[in-house]
Amino acid sequence: KSKGKPNGKKPAPEEKKLYLEPEYTKSRITDFEFKELVMLPREIDLNEWLASNTTTFFHHINLQYSTISEFCTGESCQTMAVCNTQYYWYDERGKKIKCTAPQYVDFVMSSVQKLVTDEDVFPTKYGKEFPNSFESLVKKICKYLFHVLAHIYSSHFKETLALELHGHLNTLYTHFILFIREFNLVDPKETTIMDDLTEVLCSSLLFGCNGSGNGSSNSAGAQNHVKER
Repeated sequence: KSKGKPNGKKPAPEEKKLYLEPEYTKSRITDFEFKELVMLPREIDLNEWLASNTTTFFHHINLQYSTISEFCTGESCQTMAVCNTQYYWYDERGKKIKCTAPQYVDFVMSSVQKLVTDEDVFPTKYGKEFPNSFESLVKKICKYLFHVLAHIYSSHFKETLALELHGHLNTLYTHFILFIREFNLVDPKETTIMDDLTEVLCSSLLFGCNGSGNGSSNSAGAQNHVKER
């Protein structure tokens, strides 16, 4: 629902986003060339590359969330919110479930853990084939992992700063965004909500990445509405 009626009045100013402050966006744990890091190496199977990276991102994002999980409670985060967007979980039957942020993250991590440890989905044994649905499953995983990263920034950046882990978070976010852009794993409309951060952290690295034409201007019109997904 819209926060304000379209009566010609200017919308209320947005709350200042701490994670966009220059003193914090400059923080990284490495200056490695991420663009080269995400590109598919020669003679490596695409599915193998996607599987390896997706599993690694899952573990790192899960670890990053665990550092602030004690602050992400049913009381402090009554909905899974990122800026003005609220996310809902959909169960195996497609039923929409309204849940707190910690419940949502638990659903994400549990379902992804189940997938990445399933030999029929993420095979580790030589000669075992990836399922035909593998790429679509990777896309679903990456979309959910993005939601978790975005929630950490929008709701728990102060705690991340207090723990002095913002450099780790920025590095992880940059690497993840470049990876999903390189292989078109997440619809740009899904990541628009964090375009301001993406532009600051990744703009100089995104040139040439697939799907990198999704500029931050696309998000301007949506900032004053509460959206549901």
